[in-house]
Amino acid sequence: MATILRDLSYRYQWLYDGISRLAALSVGGEARFRQLALQGLTIDSGSQILDLCCGSGQATEFLLKLSPNVTGLDASPRSLQRARSNVSNATYVEAFAENMPFADHQFDVVHTSAALHEMQPEQIWQILQEVYRVLKPGGLFTLVDFHPPTNPIFWPGVAMFFWLFETETAWQLLKTDLPQLLTQVGFSVPAPKLYAGGSLQVIQARK
Repeated sequence: MATILRDLSYRYQWLYDGISRLAALSVGGEARFRQLALQGLTIDSGSQILDLCCGSGQATEFLLKLSPNVTGLDASPRSLQRARSNVSNATYVEAFAENMPFADHQFDVVHTSAALHEMQPEQIWQILQEVYRVLKPGGLFTLVDFHPPTNPIFWPGVAMFFWLFETETAWQLLKTDLPQLLTQVGFSVPAPKLYAGGSLQVIQARK
């Protein structure tokens, strides 16, 4: 069932959007969810920003409010087509996050929203190293993704969502210590900020 629902959600934009909005209710709606990783940040209007695994541009539109220099990267041609239609004033690149076609030290900020849980552990390690490479010294990597709920009330909802719409990689992320991985890559990592009963984590790591 998970495979069927997952496939349908990526095939039909209206279904994907509906699922996203429903899942985001736990933090006050999709608009707030898409800006969780940006809270508390001061970003210069001239900053070069990379929206990593940008999908259909759900967070890209909010990044453009911070700087006009936003590049969205995704490996899915279908997602990029939707992103160009939804948010036309960003630059888009089709590529894999673990092998980005960018120069060293190109971006001031790299952002990713609910993407790492789609990756195998070895991919996550490669992606984190690539993010470190393309960031300028002192640059920021900010992300939001799943975290094991600290409030047990949230476990049934997370488990049901995973069973219906996710794969084993989402479960693997719950066992992954992202701050520790980021530290091993070379980032300076403060404690994550937790939301939705601890089921979501925001990490803002500095190169």
